[in-house]
Amino acid sequence: MFKEIMGLPVHVLVVHAVVVLVPLLALLSAAYVALPRFRSRLDWAVAILAVAAPLSAFVAVQSGEELNDAFIARGMQGPLVEQILEHSRYGDVLFRWVLPLGVAALLLLVVTSRHPRVPKLPSWVTPVLSVVVVALGVVSIIYVYLTGHSGSAAVWGNTF
Repeated sequence: MFKEIMGLPVHVLVVHAVVVLVPLLALLSAAYVALPRFRSRLDWAVAILAVAAPLSAFVAVQSGEELNDAFIARGMQGPLVEQILEHSRYGDVLFRWVLPLGVAALLLLVVTSRHPRVPKLPSWVTPVLSVVVVALGVVSIIYVYLTGHSGSAAVWGNTF
């Protein structure tokens, strides 16, 4: 399922979505926290990104494993395999940060929605969730950079 689309590896296509969607989720979630008067304009984008960013990261991890298996099946060896494994480890860690970011962002949307079905929560819930969302966003952006850099170094490192 995660191997290829029209002859191209899924991984090389979906990583671009991760590089865009994860930082966008982190930045718009931070804006949602920092700019309460704009929440009604940001909530739909944060909600969509809170689902799309972790989903794209999941697909990137799964398709990366498929691509790695294909490389090993073809007999790839040496330092490039080590670079790919480092990239894979960063990708796994990235997903483990982006998924809670998406969940926390959705929870923050619910808590601040003032919807009648949302129960009255203690006053500390919103500030705590806000700090969690911003912290997870910062870590997620760092891991997007580390994952992307290690992957591009493995692919393009000896090109120029």
